[in-house]
Amino acid sequence: MRLSAIPPELLVGALVLALLLAVVQSARLAFTRWLPRRRIQLARASGVDGELRAEPLLRRLGYAIVARQASTTYDVAFDGEWCAIALRADFLVEREGCRFVAEVKTGRLAPRLETPATRRQLLEYRVAFDVDGVLLVDVDAGRVHSLEFPSPTSRLPESGVTSLAWIALGAALGFGAAVAWHRAPSSVAGGAASFCRGG
Repeated sequence: MRLSAIPPELLVGALVLALLLAVVQSARLAFTRWLPRRRIQLARASGVDGELRAEPLLRRLGYAIVARQASTTYDVAFDGEWCAIALRADFLVEREGCRFVAEVKTGRLAPRLETPATRRQLLEYRVAFDVDGVLLVDVDAGRVHSLEFPSPTSRLPESGVTSLAWIALGAALGFGAAVAWHRAPSSVAGGAASFCRGG
């Protein structure tokens, strides 16, 4: 079929449809690129707003602000090679002589300890910062939660500790019995002889 045999109205319609599809596809691609950036901007704005609201809450509860956007580094061995990890927390605060790193969270899920990302972030702060504890600031609820993570050295299995205690006690009793036996063999033999004579 020749191009000249196609009615001009049909050619114009096909061209308009192709242009329309190209515009829609371009708009869809632009939107998919814009949306993640917009979400990041909103999250940052929400974070900044949360930090602004967290400061008076922390002060009201007796915490003094030591640093905002406190940064630190800590070293991790990766296949034997040491590398420095940079870290930034919302606040360093003090109360009653103790220093804490405080992380501000907003929304429904982020302030919850059940949220894995939040829990891991707070645990990393506890490892990296030289502080006495970690605080999770839920500004929407107006609450500051104190977290305590177990230290690896305090996690000896109870059965291991109990076994060691029984072994030590047994060794001490055995040693005491051996010393007592060694010091008084004549009295034991004399007692046995008198018992025999008395029969």
